[in-house]
Order: sequence, then structure tokens, then C-alpha cells
Amino acid sequence: MTTKIKHFQKKVYAYYYKHGRNLPWRKTRNPYHIFISEVMLQQTQVETVLKKYHPFLKAFPSFRALSYAPLREILALWKGLGYNRRALFLKKSAKKVTHEFSARFPPEAEILATLPGIGQATAKATVVFAFNKPEVFLETNIRRVFIHHFFSVKKRVSDSEILPLVERTLDVSNPRIWYWALMDYGSALKKTHPNPNRKSAHYTKQARFKGSDRQIRGKILEVLIVHPYLSRPMIFSKINASQNQIMRCLLSLQKEGFITYTKNRFHII
Repeated sequence: MTTKIKHFQKKVYAYYYKHGRNLPWRKTRNPYHIFISEVMLQQTQVETVLKKYHPFLKAFPSFRALSYAPLREILALWKGLGYNRRALFLKKSAKKVTHEFSARFPPEAEILATLPGIGQATAKATVVFAFNKPEVFLETNIRRVFIHHFFSVKKRVSDSEILPLVERTLDVSNPRIWYWALMDYGSALKKTHPNPNRKSAHYTKQARFKGSDRQIRGKILEVLIVHPYLSRPMIFSKINASQNQIMRCLLSLQKEGFITYTKNRFHII
């Protein structure tokens, strides 16, 4: 297995040093900038994040600035990235870092994982890229690489089988570059091979977006960004969906802390 691992490392690095991507969040060691990129990259393609990364940092250059920014402004800049909960979680995380850690980013993955909406994988990835710590984590491109190389004949692979291999192959001398290499290689595999991630025990086909509550929730927020205070009839007139679905989405947005209802008007908190 040692020989196979060395061959694997050599192959991954060879690809990276020839085809590695030049991404802006790889040019910084600023933990805040890296944290923002990691949250943006959850479930969103790199090409989309590239369009939003610099404008977002320009508008909200620090945890403190983000924590005090109106949610409406944050959501306006977030538009196009999808999954608006991430924008809300970012604001809540920024508030916690500002008030509980004096706006200093904690370098421990265990602490980062306690931030709102930030799981173990995002916390560990942030620590790796910001502080070059040899944490073990998985994301979609990394998972693709390991399934392709180590489980080519197996039909169903769990993360618990992959993680020990991630740990054994980790270049502890420079985990930051090693993970960049894995991600770039995994991204390339997606274009040249049938998606190995379909063999993952955790793979789920994305639900239909058109007409879904997720789409209607997004439309409600888009409308309230442009028109801050709207009554129910006003919202009904601006969104092409049933009143029952719109009301269900309004209630869920209220419950999650996106919007509030005062003086017969809805508005973003």
C-alpha cells in the first residue's frame, strides 16, 4: 500500500504543478478571506464564486464589518450564489467571532465548527488553508479522487472508508498545497470520467429547483431586497406561485430569522 500511496501522491502533484488553478483565495493567508471563500464554495461552482468573491470582500472587509452590516445588503451581494442560508450563517458567524473572540479568527477547527451553519469539513478546510494545519476532511472533489483511485470496482463507498486514506496520503509537510492539488485533480476528473461520486453512499440527486420552496423563498427575498416593506397581497402579486406556497415560505423565512412582520408589512431583518 505504501508504494501505491507514493504513486498516488506523485500523480496528483504532477497534475497540479502542470494544471493547478490560479484562484484568488489561494493568494491570501487572511483567515477571514479564506473563510468567506470556503462558505461561498459550498454547493456553488468556482466560476460563480469568482464573480462574487472580490465584491463581497470589498463591501464587507472584516468580521466586524460583516457582523454589523444589514442582512438586506448581504443578501443583495449574495444573489447568484444560491442557498441563502449561508449568507445568514455568515452574518451570525461574524457576529460570534466579533463579540466572543474579539474579531480574531480562532485557528482551531473544533471551535470553528461551533459557528452557525459551519460543519466539520468547512472548519477543517479553513484551518488547512489559513494556517496550513494537517487536518483531515472531505469535500466533493476530494471524494471523487479517492473513489476513482482506490474504489474503482466497488459499487458503494462510505466516507468512513475514504477518510483513513485521506489521512494516510496527507502531505503533512504542506497540507495546504496537497489539498489544492487534490481539489484541482478531482475537478478535472469530473470532466473526463463518469462521476465517481455517484458511488458514494452519501450521494443524493439534487431535487428539482423550478417551482420548489427553495426557489420561492429566493424570489421572496429578491423582492424584499428591492422593495423593503411589503404586505401579503403585494408579495402575492409579485410572485408566480400559489398563496399557500408563498405563505409557507414566508413563515419558514420568519422562523429562520431572515424576515420579520411588523405593521402588516414583511421586511428583511
